[in-house]
Amino acid sequence: MSADSFSARDTLQVGDKTYGCFSLHKAEANGLTGISRLPVSLKVLLENLLRHEDGRTVSADDIRAMAGWLDTRGTTDRREIAFRPTRVLMQDFTGVPAVVDLAAMRDAMADLGGDATRINPLAPVDLVIDHSVMVDRFGTPDALAYNRQREYERNRERYTFLKWGREAFANFSVVPPETGIVHQVNLEYLARVVWTNDGLAFPDTVVGTDSHTTMINGLGVLGWGVGGIEAEAVMLGQPVSMLIPEVIGVELTGELREGVTATDLVLRIVEMLRAHGVVGKFVEFCGAGLSHLTLEDQATIANMAPEYGATCGFFPVSAETLDYLRITGRSEEQVALVEAYAKAQGMFRDAATPIPAFTTCLRLDLSTIEPSIAGPKRPQDRVALKDAPAAFTRAMAEEYGKADEPGGRVPVAGGDFDLGHGDVVIAAITSCTNTSNPSVMLAAGLLARKAREKGLTVKPWVKTSLAPGSQVVSDYLERAGLLDDLAALGFDVVAYGCTTCIGNSGPLPDAVAAAIGEHDLVACSVLSGNRNFEGRVNPHVKANWLASPPLVVAYAIAGNLGVDLATEPLGEDADGNPVFLKDIWPTNAEIRQAIRSAVNREAFIARYADVFGGDEDWRAIDAGGGDTYAWD
Repeated sequence: MSADSFSARDTLQVGDKTYGCFSLHKAEANGLTGISRLPVSLKVLLENLLRHEDGRTVSADDIRAMAGWLDTRGTTDRREIAFRPTRVLMQDFTGVPAVVDLAAMRDAMADLGGDATRINPLAPVDLVIDHSVMVDRFGTPDALAYNRQREYERNRERYTFLKWGREAFANFSVVPPETGIVHQVNLEYLARVVWTNDGLAFPDTVVGTDSHTTMINGLGVLGWGVGGIEAEAVMLGQPVSMLIPEVIGVELTGELREGVTATDLVLRIVEMLRAHGVVGKFVEFCGAGLSHLTLEDQATIANMAPEYGATCGFFPVSAETLDYLRITGRSEEQVALVEAYAKAQGMFRDAATPIPAFTTCLRLDLSTIEPSIAGPKRPQDRVALKDAPAAFTRAMAEEYGKADEPGGRVPVAGGDFDLGHGDVVIAAITSCTNTSNPSVMLAAGLLARKAREKGLTVKPWVKTSLAPGSQVVSDYLERAGLLDDLAALGFDVVAYGCTTCIGNSGPLPDAVAAAIGEHDLVACSVLSGNRNFEGRVNPHVKANWLASPPLVVAYAIAGNLGVDLATEPLGEDADGNPVFLKDIWPTNAEIRQAIRSAVNREAFIARYADVFGGDEDWRAIDAGGGDTYAWD
């Protein structure tokens, strides 16, 4: 029980249920003067301290320091505090070592003659298997099934162990392979926004073993990525030691113009915040412009906090949060709890909410955002789409030392095409950053449909792939009639997991890889991901460009970064007329109509009804059972 030095213990009535809570309003009235002006992200930390005040790891002075933050805004006298996240989120690469440690502890307990079943995570842990699938096959209807088969062949030992862990440990769940990307599953299903335990209501907070855990900040859940040792410590009941951070505000005004996507916006934010310097700091978004962003837009921005360098990129709970919880299948009881709790604690944003007290507040007019890509090596190197050819020419000179190299093309063995510098050899709709956002995913499908109607095709040297972040995405693309259009251009579904963004793009066709290697070509990838460091996407691809999903499709058609998509045609229609990007780019109205017709609550409920059940391959794994693991 909390020492409750500031008499903050209170009750919250939600419908016919009464919850306990630690009220920030009562704490302010009882000595923590001015805390209603704090950024919402710091209010979440403050509530955490109030709830866990024990006089040892959390003292009354620690809590006073949160109120004292208003005097220095975190620039001096930064006090170390102990933050206890509600839960831990893991993916299969970084999560396996923690589960191995738990299993080893059970072995040790059994060897000592104790009860092995007493060894369990003390904080709830969700592990989503999403990082192990590779794009071995692409551009065919059987790509998904084939890649899944290869995934199980390569990872059966790990999967058997994780399945045992799910069955053996309390407080530990495993989402099986081919369900979706960890951060999207967290957004669409796992996160609660407000958690309850023993009748007490408190904010849902999380640390994860993946840097893009920050995506959940878009839902009003404070969380970020940590190292494996930190995550394991939280799993075993220990707090995260941290300094009370500076909080950089970003006030958004205006709204996005026609033809501009959330991806374009986040690339500008990455550029802006990297230039300002936010490493080790919280970033919190505010302002009237938030009313013109969807929850998925917010999640897109929050996802890339590691790319702009911040610990988190936080968005307060709003009416948009409540709508998202409803459409993704959360219960009305949960939605009511979130609304009541956030409003009672001063954590709810609406049009009348004043700008909090920030360390510094930057401003960005959404109407100034323009179509962009970023590359060839860093997410913060944003380039306006109209300047992309010039940017590639500059990169050829400055990055690759090939300014004077002729632009001739070389034949590809066994193919009826040739290859040259700047050719896009990978075009991937991938990564939680964008696959969680129906506006850009449906825009990609609509662009594919219009391109198909015009008779446009993808260049033969492009490895295309579509890896939806959850099965709900392919559901709504299918309901909109767009999966066939994407497949017609080679964007068949290849996996439900994190693929190209983490280097699981799979091999290039042998002849393409050989031509690149033999002639030292600067080949390109275009992906809707969040990271594009050289060598990360594929060892044969030097220049990697981040772009929105519809631009990924457009570049697959154009085939080369040297094509000016703003002024040059992508190809010709059946009558020989030039077809420009503007001719096939979907309007905002078309995208909104597709969302209204295809994205619904029922799909989320159906897909997540048996989220832990897995496919037939997962169900066929015999984990052996037992309180300790039968090591092979």
